[in-house]
Amino acid sequence: MKVQYNDKILEAKENITIQELLQEEIKKSEHAVIGATFNNEYVNLGYKINKDGKIKLIDIASKEGTKIYRRTLVYILGKAFEELYPDKSMIVNYQLTNSMFFEIENIEITEELVKNLTNRMREIIEKDLKIEQVIMNRKEAEEFFKKYHTVRGKLQLDLKENQEIYMYYCEDYFNYCYGTLANRTGITNIFEIVPYDDGLLLRYPDSSRPEELPKLLQTKKLAWALEEYDDIHKILNVNTVYKLNKAINEGTVKDIIMLDEALHEKKIANIADNIAKNRNVKIVLIAGPSSSGKTTFAQRLGIQLRINRIKPVTISVDNYFVERKDNPKDENGEYDFECIEAIDLELFNDHLTKLLNGEEVEMPEFDFFEGTKKYKGEKLKLEPDEILVVEGIHCLNDKLTSKIAKDQKYKIYISALTVLNMDRYNRISTTDTRLIRRIVRDYQFRGYSAKHTISTWHMVNRGEEKNIFPYQEEADSIFNTSLIYELGALKTIAIPLLEEIKQEEPEYAEAKRLIDMLKYFESIPQDLIPNNSLLKEFLGGGNFKY
Repeated sequence: MKVQYNDKILEAKENITIQELLQEEIKKSEHAVIGATFNNEYVNLGYKINKDGKIKLIDIASKEGTKIYRRTLVYILGKAFEELYPDKSMIVNYQLTNSMFFEIENIEITEELVKNLTNRMREIIEKDLKIEQVIMNRKEAEEFFKKYHTVRGKLQLDLKENQEIYMYYCEDYFNYCYGTLANRTGITNIFEIVPYDDGLLLRYPDSSRPEELPKLLQTKKLAWALEEYDDIHKILNVNTVYKLNKAINEGTVKDIIMLDEALHEKKIANIADNIAKNRNVKIVLIAGPSSSGKTTFAQRLGIQLRINRIKPVTISVDNYFVERKDNPKDENGEYDFECIEAIDLELFNDHLTKLLNGEEVEMPEFDFFEGTKKYKGEKLKLEPDEILVVEGIHCLNDKLTSKIAKDQKYKIYISALTVLNMDRYNRISTTDTRLIRRIVRDYQFRGYSAKHTISTWHMVNRGEEKNIFPYQEEADSIFNTSLIYELGALKTIAIPLLEEIKQEEPEYAEAKRLIDMLKYFESIPQDLIPNNSLLKEFLGGGNFKY
């Protein structure tokens, strides 16, 4: 068989693994290689080659490499926990910055517990044990689940189209992962377990510095927001895909949708009430990563502010870009429109100050084609019962509003902080939820293909990591825009768009991974979704203007 790696064509014996075929290249890699793609599908290094194809190695300094590293660590944690505490139960809840938060039911979090888990994980990793994917047909899988009385990976069996059921084995331990794992335990040697609130954090490296653990950041506000939603959905008994699908099949999902939407409305009303209580606040600043639903949130917040007899006046930061010739450039010599220096901070703060002092200003309108601000006679003066609402990626950064007193500002961070799990060991990534939202929205309203959205997603993430995430704890309120049911509603549009991506295209690996996740969700009809729902920003047909 002929296999292409970089610009080389290699002869490969049938069933040789990628690790065996490219062992010299793997050894020479600057960073540890943890996985690969074969014909643009994610695989691990133990993948056996049985046809012609193209290989691309994945190291731990890449985003996908970090995901494989994290999944493998969680798998090893599961093995260590099952061996040490076989009569206890663990659940992986959500991701904080370079950490996975997990809880252990009916057990006290002690130094001894942390030490035991850490030491056992290190033993498993130091042995460099093999992680092997075992494939069963449906009959074999049915017998397997009956024999072991386990629900781990059982969601695969619920999907009738699945003719092959997978399980990952490491020695006698088995579990399932909805994504690629490393083929050996030894590669995940950098980690830490630390107590956190009523659970534990499993910490791991970032792709930017894959050989070291980053500083542990305090994300108490973000953790609280996630915990609040997680607790509510546990009460509703819809914290896993299986339970959501059960509600859909039993015809009770409409109640879940109404309760989820009511939770959104209540939280928005609470934020508006908090703003109204503080009579010094004159500017509401809203920031959040892409596809968080900022536009709908701002309009729904505006309604709640009006109930409090406060009239919102919106200002767009986009109209305050510096002249194109003065715009900073990135390391590639391209204009960097996302850095804060791309904003005319002096003019923006001058206008804010004047408006808060009751003065009238002439508002600019930025001409993106010509790269310059233009003035067309639009005047603005803030009345006593009005408040400024500003939305933008830098709104949590005080540098944007440096001349405005802190007590005059109210900062809101919003994001789709997913709290739904596939099962106890497999969570759904917040980033994946936002990407699926964006794929649907880009197609519906911007005419972009899923291929285009996926190909540019890494640039979007880079801007968020630099300009938004470092400031999220500066927020006065955090609003979680996720909806427990949303992937069931988005899948009917998203899957056909993802299926348009051809296997020879580099975006295929991500597309297939997303399809493989979405296919486990039962579809939810769009007519069940209220017209004021934040989800309508992506699906269309809502009450608000976008």
